[in-house]
Amino acid sequence: MSELVLETNKLHKVYDGSSATTVEVFKGINFRLARGEVYYILGHSGVGKSTFLHLLGGLDTPTSGDVLFDGKSLSSMNESQLAHFRNKNIGFVFQFYHLLPELTLLENVMLPLMISNESNAEEKAIEWIERVGLKERIQHLPSQLSGGEQQRTTIARALVHSPQVVLCDEPTGNLDETNAKIVYDLIESLNQEEGVTFCIVTHEESFVKSKPNVYRLTSGNLQKES
Repeated sequence: MSELVLETNKLHKVYDGSSATTVEVFKGINFRLARGEVYYILGHSGVGKSTFLHLLGGLDTPTSGDVLFDGKSLSSMNESQLAHFRNKNIGFVFQFYHLLPELTLLENVMLPLMISNESNAEEKAIEWIERVGLKERIQHLPSQLSGGEQQRTTIARALVHSPQVVLCDEPTGNLDETNAKIVYDLIESLNQEEGVTFCIVTHEESFVKSKPNVYRLTSGNLQKES
């Protein structure tokens, strides 16, 4: 059996309002993420896909239940410990890139290493920029990059500190079909060649057909597709 890296235990999330507006987003989800695998989570807009990723990455807290990383409860960590945990263990790729416009591609990729005061930040950043095929664009600003290039930059930034898991929130949501395929092919190759563990939420069902580890989030529950 593959080694578990992340798991949820009876995960509930409720947004409280008046009795008429209380929303139960998750109804006791149990989910296991094995090291070295790629997981795809499908669901329509508003079903809670982004919220689920935020819970896995310690960006949000459950109403009840827990998220365990290597067996340790994220709920047991304070804000400072969670920030350290995220910077060390989790890479994030978002739909809206979140690159700093005044920084070059290289500088954007270096950011996680600069935060943790890595001495060889530039060397590691260049290595990952080359792996995602952007060596010739290394000194360009985000405004000088295409959408596909910007998303590959965010993937390099997510991987530069060698996280144990990369969480991707609609990574191709702003891309055309050609660039979306490039991004998904890159994710698959990084998993196969580097052993990177990915958990990806997406509505792009055509790209996940016949893939293992495909789940569907609906009505507060997460079910594996047959």
